[in-house]
Amino acid sequence: MSQALKNVRTALNVAVEAIGGQTRAGQVEMAEAVANALADRHHLLVQAGTGTGKSLAYLVPALVHGKKVLVATATLALQRQLVERDLPKIKPALEKELKREISFAIYKGVGNYVCLQKMHNGEQDPDNQEIFTISTLEKDAARLKAWANSPNASGDRDDAPDVDRRVWLANSVSGRECMGADECPYGHKCFAALAKAKAQTADVVVTNHTLLAIEIVDSHPILPERDAIILDEAHEFMDRTTQAVTEELSAGRVERAAKLARKYLPGKASDALVKASENFTDAIENYTEDVRTDPSKGGRLAELPISLEAPIRKIKDAVQSIVALINSDDDIPDVNELAERARVKGALNEVNTTCVRLLKLNDSHVLWFEPTFSTLYLAPLSVSQVLQKNLLRQTPVIATSATLTIGKSFNTTAKNIGFALDTDAEDEDENENLEDASKSNESDSGIDPANVQMLDVGSPFDFANQGMLYLPKHLPEPTRDGPTKAALIELGDLIKAAGGRTLALFSSWRGVEMADEYLRTELSDAQIPIITQRRGDSVSPLVEKFAAQENSVLLGTISLWQGIDVPGPSCILVAIDRIPFPRPDEPIMAARSSQADSAGGSGFMQVSLPRAALLLAQGTGRLIRSTEDRGVVAILDSRIVNKKYGQILLNSMPPFWRTTDGEVIKESLRRLDEMFKEKSA
Repeated sequence: MSQALKNVRTALNVAVEAIGGQTRAGQVEMAEAVANALADRHHLLVQAGTGTGKSLAYLVPALVHGKKVLVATATLALQRQLVERDLPKIKPALEKELKREISFAIYKGVGNYVCLQKMHNGEQDPDNQEIFTISTLEKDAARLKAWANSPNASGDRDDAPDVDRRVWLANSVSGRECMGADECPYGHKCFAALAKAKAQTADVVVTNHTLLAIEIVDSHPILPERDAIILDEAHEFMDRTTQAVTEELSAGRVERAAKLARKYLPGKASDALVKASENFTDAIENYTEDVRTDPSKGGRLAELPISLEAPIRKIKDAVQSIVALINSDDDIPDVNELAERARVKGALNEVNTTCVRLLKLNDSHVLWFEPTFSTLYLAPLSVSQVLQKNLLRQTPVIATSATLTIGKSFNTTAKNIGFALDTDAEDEDENENLEDASKSNESDSGIDPANVQMLDVGSPFDFANQGMLYLPKHLPEPTRDGPTKAALIELGDLIKAAGGRTLALFSSWRGVEMADEYLRTELSDAQIPIITQRRGDSVSPLVEKFAAQENSVLLGTISLWQGIDVPGPSCILVAIDRIPFPRPDEPIMAARSSQADSAGGSGFMQVSLPRAALLLAQGTGRLIRSTEDRGVVAILDSRIVNKKYGQILLNSMPPFWRTTDGEVIKESLRRLDEMFKEKSA
């Protein structure tokens, strides 16, 4: 073993001791693979099951090697874990071991920080107009301002008082609307600029997938320079990138840009935009009514509706005229006016960019209309090529998650992120734990996106002995109308056997509502509290309540399938109503499936099944969260047993002991329930 790897092992032991944990074989294997990737500057995909301790497995080798790394996560919960728990705990111990100071920082987009210039000079801004007519909003604005002006305020939305989103909008700007700290009169104390300055010098910078995706797609530097990028929760990165660059055009967005323009530059040009905005509002309202009477006009659209084309073209022309006038006027001595102009140009350019792309719609993008919000959306069909060009050819990437493989193969996830694979060779070796897709034809400049190692370090949990997988093949197949009556009856019986202690996951709101209605009657005599997620609910309070009430049941949909960590007696049963295939009317998934079918492949096998497999693996992963956990995962969808593709789904999940015998499962749940009751007595 090289001295470098010995140093990593020693430092890892120190870090694990600092957090009160135990070094695990998979963690060591992952740390060494990360160290090699950083030293040799190659890419790495590493699947690390729940309980591996993957955060330390990538943080420690990065700090040992002295590399500046950017860690991008999909969820706020993981960001907080890294900057509030893991890094502060290991910092003193590693500083002593490495004999140097260690620094870390978190960095978010400009819109996540209070804009002091706008806060102190935006009374007449259109974003502020509503605030001064509603007393509760005015009070929120006063609280936010008092906090922002207090000593040691971070300006970060996550640290700020809880205020209405309209108040936050009135006191913040987007990246495109920011004039820049060098020009701004408040630049010397700008919260966003100070956060970025701290991040520029930090050894480890934690950010989110969205901000990294915007930088990559726009090919414009937003984040600090780095030697390597670590994508945690990497199974989410393609979807987060797609969401980050999805554009939208609504009457409200155009109206805001028109109001900003009229205030800053009154005259014929801004009057023309106001008129175009009004015409567009009328047109999109009429189109919304058409969709309500004829739903086939909504959802995914093959082309821009004719009734909207002319209004959008008028918006584009009017916006471009105003931007040209603004650009021709360079004699603006007042810095606050410069800031206002930056906001106007930013809002106008966002509208213009979307209009241009809508009017030049081609097969590389997906267009759809959402009647609920009367909004047009435009998203790229694929992001893998831009990720390959602007990410994988530029910087070593370490992508990790508990769920990267589908049917024991990394192929789908790797291709989605943009890695260049020898597909035939990869398919032949898909059951190998370590796959090397390195190629000899490295690009003349940058990093070869085919120079990637793929590693599965497993999990420290003994899934076969800790968990059971119940597959009731006798149930009828689910329909689009929600769970069948038989599935609801089975769910009720399982919950009774478990004494509550159940996380029930549904693929639709309809499923949640049907289960809530059925279980409130069925469990009325069992004294089992039912916690039901409603549209718009924050996840954290629901999970905290579920964890605190050991005999409760939590019913929820997609946002509860991932990132929920409830070890112990509160969750001994995870029930899943159906295989979470994408809805047929989900525009991007449907378009990608159609593209695969048109190319002679299978949209179901290449798009729908992999998406369902990853989500199912995440959902089943909610059960075993510690070495002490025991319990059952029940999948109330007989297709997983009765259809050929079911084996791919099963191979993507933890290797629980499997059975189709419901009585065996219910007896096991009863014993677990009794055991926990005795312990708490």
